[in-house]
Amino acid sequence: MRLQNLFFIFLIALSILSCGDNSKNTAYKAESSGNINQISVIITNEAWQDSIGESIREIFAANVDGLPQQEPLFALRQIPPKAFNGFVRRSRTFLKIEEAKTAVHKILIDSFAKPQVGIVVGGPNERAIIETLEENANKFISKFQAAEIREKQRRMRKSPKSTDVIEKELGISILFPSAYRYAKQEDGFFWMRKDIQNGSMELLAYEVPTSTIEKDGNIIENVIRMRDSIGEKHIPGPNEETHMITEEAYAPYLSETKIDGKFAYEIKGTWEVEGFFMAGPFLTYAIKDEAKERYVVLEGFVFKPSSSKRNQIFEIESILKSAKFVD
Repeated sequence: MRLQNLFFIFLIALSILSCGDNSKNTAYKAESSGNINQISVIITNEAWQDSIGESIREIFAANVDGLPQQEPLFALRQIPPKAFNGFVRRSRTFLKIEEAKTAVHKILIDSFAKPQVGIVVGGPNERAIIETLEENANKFISKFQAAEIREKQRRMRKSPKSTDVIEKELGISILFPSAYRYAKQEDGFFWMRKDIQNGSMELLAYEVPTSTIEKDGNIIENVIRMRDSIGEKHIPGPNEETHMITEEAYAPYLSETKIDGKFAYEIKGTWEVEGFFMAGPFLTYAIKDEAKERYVVLEGFVFKPSSSKRNQIFEIESILKSAKFVD
């Protein structure tokens, strides 16, 4: 009997230890929540109304480049520290301002929910906190933007459009929702469209020789010339002799980035229909494929007159950045 009791106690102890280990490895995290491109800012009411709050708004609510009207990078929702508990802690992205002995910042991943990115900025005084915010502004913005793009792509995966025809022709896969339809497929050129309230969203995919973009080293002029040529050939306006061009009044923004590990030019600007009152923002990625001596060009543009276009351009960015080269 005694041996049986000892064996029984040993089994119970082993079971408890096993449960304890599992609870550490598989701790439950609630699903995060929140609108796309909305940041919860955990800060006192006084600081929010003062210079720290002003600095936060200047950084995170700055205007989005390439849009025809002023629209902020993020919508900011201020929450007092005492209210940052329970359901509120499940915000997918948050910025928390704290007092600290020295200037410090931390990036928290999945601390209270999943997926979640939190940034904590602390300092002994107002000046130290503002300096930390300003010195790390680009890094903080990139962290939040990357998190929101991942979230947008996660949502799009719930109902994706088949891209087999693009993969076969251009050698790339790209993720976009089934709400888009193929409007044109010819000569290695693909045009996908989605109807939205009072307008539409458009996606383009095609390839050009390396020299089309790199000739004479004038990248931005070559990109504009390329876009206008494609517009004349493939994107007609509402009248017979009209087509899409790059608006000349506003020089496009040009920067460098990577898509699927490959060098790419990012171009943001405004398109218009020549000879007709139609215009809107566009976003283009020209991805260099050295092995095939070409650029794969992925583009999106929005027509939504007299309305906000930030969310539509963000969806397009999330789609274009999903591109993967396939064998």
